[in-house]
Amino acid sequence: MLADLPPGPAVWCSGLRKRYGTQQAVSDVSLEVGRGEVVGLLGPNGAGKTSVIKMLLGLVRPDAGEVLLLGTDARRPSSRTRVGYLPELFRYQPWLTPAEVLTLHVRLSGLDVSAQRQRECLALVGLADRAGDRLGGFSKGMQQRLGLAVALVADPELVVLDEPTSALDPLGRVDVRDIVLALRERGVAVLLNSHLIGEVERVCDRVVILDRGRVAAAGTLAELLGQREVKLHLTDLPAGAAERLAAAGPVEREGEWFTVALPAEDAGTAVPDLVGDLVALGVRVHAVEPVRISLEERLLGILREGQEARR
Repeated sequence: MLADLPPGPAVWCSGLRKRYGTQQAVSDVSLEVGRGEVVGLLGPNGAGKTSVIKMLLGLVRPDAGEVLLLGTDARRPSSRTRVGYLPELFRYQPWLTPAEVLTLHVRLSGLDVSAQRQRECLALVGLADRAGDRLGGFSKGMQQRLGLAVALVADPELVVLDEPTSALDPLGRVDVRDIVLALRERGVAVLLNSHLIGEVERVCDRVVILDRGRVAAAGTLAELLGQREVKLHLTDLPAGAAERLAAAGPVEREGEWFTVALPAEDAGTAVPDLVGDLVALGVRVHAVEPVRISLEERLLGILREGQEARR
């Protein structure tokens, strides 16, 4: 029976396309965000990230493609009742207070959200002490915090954040990171568009990289970053040590330092097994330093590959 089927993904889209005049903004984009999953959307300016988000939320009509939000056709307004959204660009009336903004959005949504819940959201984003102050005196970062409260006030099952930390100081970025991680722990799905690659790397389960309106790459961080390496400072290498190093993976040597490329499918046992075997052979192990390509390096590599393919 249908009632016995597991719920579908929080976001599912296939074949999204959008053209603005002569500019093809989005070309055949398909992606998915699972329930309780945090997915990062990365790419350069003009890659189509915000256009994709607006099509997912029904704010822009796609030229082609299908979208489901929480199992419901995104063309239906009811699909968005359990979705929280923080847009990249927004403005609140300067004569309102944060408490009044939340009350206004709750009324417009038609959802039953208690005053207590509204106060909790303001406290969550660090605005409890400013709930009655006029927004005209708020900094961009403080308004960003209020926008996040608006996105969370109705206790959504899916949260879409478009550049949520763009105007925040380092402490504010940490607050947003903690909120996103708490949402994931509660089973809330998050789609996060951000230029701060370090933040994406810290909180996201999977990443989708867009380039010129297309999906250039997608996968978990382990899948995207691929091969891991470990650097070892070794001395007193007896016979058999070189063979054991080579068995772990391709080896490069620079003096007493050995860099070993580990298989991507390693379950986390390759390094301790290697070190244990080397010590048993009589090798003196002075240092073990894990090395992995950063998400930023991987992103730049993918974008450069795309540029070369278009030449």
